Amino acid sequence: MRLLALLAMLVLALPAAAQQRVVNVYNWTDYIDPYAIQQFQAETGIRVRYDLYDSLETLEAKLLAGRSGYDVVVPTSEPTFSRLVRAGALQKLDTAKLPSLAGLDPALVARVQSSDPGNAHGAIYLWGTIGLAVNPVKLKQFAPNAPTDSWDLLLKPEHASRMARCGIAMLDSAIDVIPSVLKYLGKSPDSTSADDLAAVERTLRAIRPHIRTFSSAGMIETLASGETCLAITYSGDAIQAAGRAAEAKRGVEVQYIAPREGAQLWFDLLAIPADAPNAAEAHEFINFMLRPQVIAGITNHVNYPNAVPASRALVAREILEDPGVYPPPAVQAGFFTIGPVPQDAARARSRMWTRFKTNR
Repeated sequence: MRLLALLAMLVLALPAAAQQRVVNVYNWTDYIDPYAIQQFQAETGIRVRYDLYDSLETLEAKLLAGRSGYDVVVPTSEPTFSRLVRAGALQKLDTAKLPSLAGLDPALVARVQSSDPGNAHGAIYLWGTIGLAVNPVKLKQFAPNAPTDSWDLLLKPEHASRMARCGIAMLDSAIDVIPSVLKYLGKSPDSTSADDLAAVERTLRAIRPHIRTFSSAGMIETLASGETCLAITYSGDAIQAAGRAAEAKRGVEVQYIAPREGAQLWFDLLAIPADAPNAAEAHEFINFMLRPQVIAGITNHVNYPNAVPASRALVAREILEDPGVYPPPAVQAGFFTIGPVPQDAARARSRMWTRFKTNR
């Protein structure tokens, strides 16, 4: 009788378990407002399983291998997102299930067309630039004559050698660094020329002795603590570091520089893997995240701009008026985007990056 009763209880419990809805999200570190997840779960009853990655290479490898188990991912437009689209690793969005798409800025959506023809596979989540984070106090102390608006501050050995005293960090990502150096050298950020790549390698090798760390996930904390005083990093990470440094009240300052030679503009897109186990829940998650009130909360939390104009009325004034977050048109004129790079060129870049990092 006890066994029968137990079996009856299990059978009765099955429908509830079977009806439990889940969405598996794979996103960058420090890249969402935790309250948004709580609010989504409370409103929809869908449980969010949330995992983190700290490099595009990690995300791409996992999705191309297949059966990642994720329902929502957040790849950057180039090169990762466009490669995933071409590889068939992302499914087309069902726009009928995404009314929030109508609120995206058409001008920004158009800039993603080269990576996602017809904007079929992704919705802009957040965007920003790649530039320099600097501790202005240390800059004045160690390199008072160095330029404060140029890649020269990092890429000229005479300046890097002095800033090395207080710690230089570089994004651990060939995808993010190489196009910026190409642009700095006056070459196309999409160049596939072996000579151009050799010029990038010479430029990077010249400052290699002065780089303390290669990092992505830990950049915010090392800048905020003062362990790092100069870094090539994402705009929002630099601004988050500035905020944490101010909160800590230890005399550390952090500023973000969009170099005058050009800063790479990028877009991170909400997308659904082709083999996502919970595509319906993924659409609900994406639609929720793009609501003006929700995405404004995310911008307020992570200091990255979003692509929903209606959210601006809800973004904190100090963030909305920060040119590092929402750059004025004159600054944006100097931004550049990158396009797809052929596989052989991508492999050459990867090999060069390995030689540079290992200093071999």
